[in-house]
Amino acid sequence: MLFRQFFDAESSTYTYLLASGRGREAVIIDPVKEQAQQYLTAIEQMDLKLVRAIDTHTHADHITALGDLRAATQCVTLMGEFTQAECVSDHVREDDIVDVDGIRLRALYTPGHTNESFSFVLQPERPEAVFTGDVLLIRGTGRTDFQGGDPHRSWDSITNKLFRLPEETIVWPAHDYKGWTASSIAEEKAHNPRLAGKTEAEYVDIMNNLNLPDPKMMDIAVPANLACGRG
Repeated sequence: MLFRQFFDAESSTYTYLLASGRGREAVIIDPVKEQAQQYLTAIEQMDLKLVRAIDTHTHADHITALGDLRAATQCVTLMGEFTQAECVSDHVREDDIVDVDGIRLRALYTPGHTNESFSFVLQPERPEAVFTGDVLLIRGTGRTDFQGGDPHRSWDSITNKLFRLPEETIVWPAHDYKGWTASSIAEEKAHNPRLAGKTEAEYVDIMNNLNLPDPKMMDIAVPANLACGRG
């Protein structure tokens, strides 16, 4: 399998490009508008055909590249069924399979960070990895105080869906702010300070008292992303 992880320093966003090999069809997850040319260069140099571009949720800290990539490659843009972004080409529901030339992604509805967040399990018959968007981060979790976020739903999504994946499953989040690039379900169960050894009530209390400022691009990014980043 061909796998590339890209990083946008401004928003600390990870983007993932996957294909079964050079010269094959490809899928990209959580692309950032300012990095679109970098993705297109990589796609060209590896002789790939981008056929799917996925956002795990409506991001508030950067503008998506979904629209730009669709315009450049005619790929199908995809989000979960509860998104308000009417511009996307297709939607997934719980347990839908996105199959791109043998790269299989199972959709999991994992609300909490937003009310429309989805995660995607790679090769779900024998899970290799899960792309968690913002609901589960490395030694952290996505905030739950805007865009329909809910700490109870976040807890449920993480403990009753993501944490039921095999412990060796790699966790690929949409963000990291400390330089970590990947984790695993086992690591997050054991070492995530918001979750390990905590009750749901304790987790909810933590999330309700983060007192974080709004993302600096929120007022720009959310409306733009509802238009797939192309206005």
